[in-house]
Amino acid sequence: MLALRAARAFDGERSIAGPVTVVTENGKIKAVEQGRPDVAGAEVVDLGTATVLPGLIDTHVHLCGDNGVDALDRLPSFTAEHLDAVIEDGLDRHLRAGVTTVRDLGDRSWAVTDQRDRHRQRVLASGPPITSPRGHCWSMGGEAEGDEALRRAVRERADRRVDIVKVMASGGFATPGTIVDDCQFTEHELRVVVEEAHSLGLPVTAHAHSLTAVQHAMAAGVDGIEHCTCLSGGAMVIPVELMDALAEADIAVCHTLGSTVPPPPHIREAFERAGMSVAAKIAAVGRMFDHGVRAVSGTDGGISPGKAHGISAHALGDMVDAGMPNAAVLASATSQAARALGVSKGMLRPGWDADVIAVRGDPMRDITALHHVGTVVIGGQIATTVLPTDRRE
Repeated sequence: MLALRAARAFDGERSIAGPVTVVTENGKIKAVEQGRPDVAGAEVVDLGTATVLPGLIDTHVHLCGDNGVDALDRLPSFTAEHLDAVIEDGLDRHLRAGVTTVRDLGDRSWAVTDQRDRHRQRVLASGPPITSPRGHCWSMGGEAEGDEALRRAVRERADRRVDIVKVMASGGFATPGTIVDDCQFTEHELRVVVEEAHSLGLPVTAHAHSLTAVQHAMAAGVDGIEHCTCLSGGAMVIPVELMDALAEADIAVCHTLGSTVPPPPHIREAFERAGMSVAAKIAAVGRMFDHGVRAVSGTDGGISPGKAHGISAHALGDMVDAGMPNAAVLASATSQAARALGVSKGMLRPGWDADVIAVRGDPMRDITALHHVGTVVIGGQIATTVLPTDRRE
């Protein structure tokens, strides 16, 4: 049994004034109490002035990506041993950033999917994304064409016990030769993927940069949309009726924000040709939130130097810059993300998984507190600690 004492808490939905004591037992949260109660038989960890909150969830990563330039294009050159090392390094970066659950949305040769249970963090995986011939991320091995091939692709993923099916509804900036403001599959083809996946009990999320791809994905009945950039005619076009429809359908949208350095020149040029900018993307996130669109946090981690693993704090900072309240931003990486993934995480409530982090400062007032992660607890066990702590039995 472990008892974490801190100055305050965010429980996944709201702030709790402190001091707060979070008690864990057998991998679950047993109690969340205000004050400093005696907890018989518990190891007590006093975190001082820190804030405790649920472990962060990054809903969109690429653990096979090594954070380098053209990381996804270079995957075919990686040996299995090198991929294993890259995956471990990525997860370690996420751990130090307070991320205790990740959802991998595109590996190569099932490298992440086949080893989900080896790691300290909870790892969910889609396997290679389903894409058109030579389409976005084709080098991961998920090319399919025609209704029957699409159904087979979904069934293969079900046989591999993936947690979610990912389909590339549009082209992507990271794959030369694909068109980001157009569609890779028709609405009918996306519907084939969704219906087959749902019949097998699997959710579907669609990579969609173009407005038409977003519209087709929604009409096909997807459960989530990645990026949701809505490019059309050389600009970002987000009709009010589209935002209202996203909100009404309660589709989880991962905006894949966050970066630490500007994108490389060829990506910046592609942005300009498509009519997209980081500033416009952040502004669009605020508009969508104001219309009730449900946001979940994800970084696209691993695909480039600016999109390295472990940058969730940067992504959440962008959400605050977009005008979202701090509580909603924190929920996007905890309770809302857990809901989208279908996992019992993201809440400091009795019975939920005991994934807890402590940060220096108060992220409800200043989101940059998330850059100062100290103690990380996974399943009731301390995985890493940086903050000074007073520990006793």
